Amino acid sequence: MATLSDIGVAAAINILTAFAFFLAFAILRIQPVNDRVYFPKWYLKGLRSSPLASGAFVSKFVNLDFTSYARLLNWMPAALKMPEPELIDHAGLDYAVHLRIYLLGLKIFVPIAFLAFTIMVPVNWTNNTLEHSRLTYSDIDKLSISNIPAGSKRFWTHLVMAYAFTFWTCYVLKREYEIVAAMRLNFLALEQRRPDQFTVLVRNVPPDPDESVSELVEHFFLVNHPDHYLSHQVVYNANKPWELVNEKKKIQNWLNFYQNKYERNPSRRPSLKTGFLGLWGHSIDAIDFCTSKIERLSRDISAEREEVSNDPKSIMPAAFVSFKTLWGAAVCAQTQQSRNPTIWLTEWAPEPRDVYWENLAIPCVFLTIRRLIAAVAFFFLTFFFMIPITFVQSLANIEGIEKALPFLKAIIEVKFIKSFIQGFLPGIALKIFLLFLPTILMMMSKFEGFISISALERRSASRYYFFLFINVFLGSIITGTAFQQLNNFIHQSTDQLPKTIGVSIPMKGTFFITYVMVDGWAGVAGEILRLKPLIIYHLQNFFLVKTEKDREEAMDPGAIGFNTGEPQIQLYFLLGLVYAVVTPILLPFIIVFFGLAYIVYRHQFINVYNQEYESAAAFWPDVHLRIIVALIVSQLLLMGLLSTKDAAQSTLLLITLPVLTLWFHRFCKGRYEPAFVRYPLQVD
Repeated sequence: MATLSDIGVAAAINILTAFAFFLAFAILRIQPVNDRVYFPKWYLKGLRSSPLASGAFVSKFVNLDFTSYARLLNWMPAALKMPEPELIDHAGLDYAVHLRIYLLGLKIFVPIAFLAFTIMVPVNWTNNTLEHSRLTYSDIDKLSISNIPAGSKRFWTHLVMAYAFTFWTCYVLKREYEIVAAMRLNFLALEQRRPDQFTVLVRNVPPDPDESVSELVEHFFLVNHPDHYLSHQVVYNANKPWELVNEKKKIQNWLNFYQNKYERNPSRRPSLKTGFLGLWGHSIDAIDFCTSKIERLSRDISAEREEVSNDPKSIMPAAFVSFKTLWGAAVCAQTQQSRNPTIWLTEWAPEPRDVYWENLAIPCVFLTIRRLIAAVAFFFLTFFFMIPITFVQSLANIEGIEKALPFLKAIIEVKFIKSFIQGFLPGIALKIFLLFLPTILMMMSKFEGFISISALERRSASRYYFFLFINVFLGSIITGTAFQQLNNFIHQSTDQLPKTIGVSIPMKGTFFITYVMVDGWAGVAGEILRLKPLIIYHLQNFFLVKTEKDREEAMDPGAIGFNTGEPQIQLYFLLGLVYAVVTPILLPFIIVFFGLAYIVYRHQFINVYNQEYESAAAFWPDVHLRIIVALIVSQLLLMGLLSTKDAAQSTLLLITLPVLTLWFHRFCKGRYEPAFVRYPLQVD
């Protein structure tokens, strides 16, 4: 088990790592050669020019202004300087609300930590229960509820604090839900109505032998929505024309390259060879070759478009239907269009950038089958991932293994190695095991048939959170307790096992401290360094970039994935709420993460990441729900823990908390969630 010195070693390693990352970032970001890596958003918006275009040769690559090195940390106040309305205009509402998740963590846990360290830590510390027990423990565990003797009246302190923490969390959640809902409604009103707010996606259009899909859609809506129907656009399978369009873009890029080359040296027209990879063959004029090929591709694209529009097999049973009024679109999107509920399925159309085209034509019956298959696959993925989780916990509980397997003691008894293994290695090993999980879950979501990228990300995020809850949280507690108290499990009677587990759960806080430091502190610092994008950009810029368009593609950072970032944030909410009462020493580490992440990601959203789509903060109900789940889990675990401590009266009084929390969630769901699933008819 990790001791105080082990946590100190881990903290020192992660603090030094984070400091090194921040220092490297502060130096690299002011070098002219890296400007496009650390400020790509401004370049893509056309609001920043390259410092490589002017000045002395050396100053184009290295910053020779030594006074700027004295202001290495000025990026932090600069990231906080931009007001929220300007941030919304610059980065979008989704990113602005994403930052509020970190603020929400600070609003919840800073007051909770103050109360916990003022009241509960002294109550826990002034006992000697663990010293007189046979359990494996460390000095940090004396700060937890495990140090309170069974049947003690001191448990009333934890009961009162559980009520206080619940009421405070619910108050902050309600206030934040109200603010975000108002931000969403104001954002939609100020946008002067996007076209997708007047558009409905229609799927599973039934086949008709006498009419085409386009004619059938027009006829159906003219009959059923005569006063509001405006127009429609049928969805086509245009994979082949799309391939030609992409090829034309590539040739156009080469043409731009050769034209730029010719402009720099008009005395010699550029040429290329017709053989394999341009290595041999006849030499021809490059500009004429690219021009003729673009003209041929343009003719082929027009021909393919004509063929696709006239080929019934290329027409998908789906269409985007636009209405004259928001009222007409709302009625169509929220009502059943046919007696058969499996045809003429309607829903609000996603924003054009948000559409996931590959899933538009999946039949309704296949959606059910696909989701069943994905659910079964996810179950087995979650179950079999317990194997690496068990391995990680075996690293975190060396002392427990030493007692059961004493022949390993001589190998791992060196103090520094032992501190490094217990304090640092478990967190980094768990992060490595979770590296490829988001990609797998996104593939499952795509297989299920969701028709928008935002829906895919929200589905993947829900599964990722469930996976983290089962494997990282519960799995770490169960397997870690088994390893930690292995000697007791072997020699105790079965009726003592629940009590041993109940006492050991709070003591797993030391493992989660190491995880928060590795994934939270060092992970966030690594995010701002952008080491991987930095290396890739310079490699592409040196070997592959031919035109300014290539350079833009090389420096494009893409968007931050909601499906990966948000579930990891929610894990910290879960850990904070669960351990706030039982092991409050975890709270300062979580607070540091939220504060650090807020500054770092505010900088990234302002200077780096682009929006892939704009959902107007449609994800906030999921954020709220997962915090509610974390709150209920913390209450249930505290009830179970107190039941092993002979505190039956406290357990009975705690039953009220989950009921009140569920009632609060139902209130918020009815009061605020409609603003996130429908477009209001009232503009102001």
